[in-house]
Amino acid sequence: MSVGAKKSKMVWTPLHAKIHRTIRSRHLLERNQRLLIAVSGGQDSLCLIKLLLDLQSKWGWYLGIAHCDHRWRSDSQANAHHVENLAETWGTSFYLETANEPINSEAAARDWRYQALSAIAQANNYQYIVTGHTASDRAETLLYNLIRGTGADGLQALTWQRPLTTGIMLVRPLLEVTRIQTEQFCQEFKLPIWEDSTNQDLQYARNRIRQELIPYLRENFNPQVESVLAQTAELLQAEVEYLEKAAQQLREKALGIGDDEDSLIPLRLNRRVLQKAPLALQRRVMRQVLQQILTDGASFEHIEKLTALITAPNRSQTDPFPGGAIAQVEGDWIYLK
Repeated sequence: MSVGAKKSKMVWTPLHAKIHRTIRSRHLLERNQRLLIAVSGGQDSLCLIKLLLDLQSKWGWYLGIAHCDHRWRSDSQANAHHVENLAETWGTSFYLETANEPINSEAAARDWRYQALSAIAQANNYQYIVTGHTASDRAETLLYNLIRGTGADGLQALTWQRPLTTGIMLVRPLLEVTRIQTEQFCQEFKLPIWEDSTNQDLQYARNRIRQELIPYLRENFNPQVESVLAQTAELLQAEVEYLEKAAQQLREKALGIGDDEDSLIPLRLNRRVLQKAPLALQRRVMRQVLQQILTDGASFEHIEKLTALITAPNRSQTDPFPGGAIAQVEGDWIYLK
């Protein structure tokens, strides 16, 4: 069945069944909602939009396609036209956001893309933004963050869903599907993949992980390495959620009666409350506290420095954190000033 044959009888594959089940069992998307699908034109996003178009009649969704042009490739405009033509073929609303300046770093591109998608969704009343992140992306993110240094939070960074802005949920239904499977699906349905040349550029760390590290691990250690790492991220996600909730309860207890727990400085924490807790929760409480006062987030060193005060002698204090705050022990309390 070609791209244009949207009226002919739908072919129901095992992947259709899997995604239908995943959406239902994980409560990722509701019936009769407006979904904005981020489509780059690559294999993962084409696999995603085809699956959702085919499932549309069962769920009663209204689908729109959004494309973000970062302007960092000479063919980016042609790429955008390609996606627009597909949207027209499928009879789907199309939204294009083009960067004012070419965006050259991966992190900046990601931030800009989510801002652009959120703006389109808000302006056009979409409740969900849906992206084609796969188990392969999840495995790469885990390896990327592990190599750079991170805790469990960084290892489970690609989650099934998360609130993006008020009233808009970001959803990733393909997190148990590998890139090999999305490629096979696109071939089966003759979907016209737009090859992104920057995916081959080995100056980007993620591309080296994708092109060199994962194939090496697959060949020499475990043919199923992507799925196994994605499952590890899945396990960590549940554990991180549990620990964050427990740390939040402990922090509220340690902040003491009469404290406004969302106030910034001065902040005081009861050491007696924190001393009874396991180290994992102590560290999380300190990270949550530091996130309130540090603009760039808390490093491992920052967290350890503050955690050490839980058992430090009276009058102990830290050297200044970025921004100038100092933590000091006064009896049973740690004060952040």
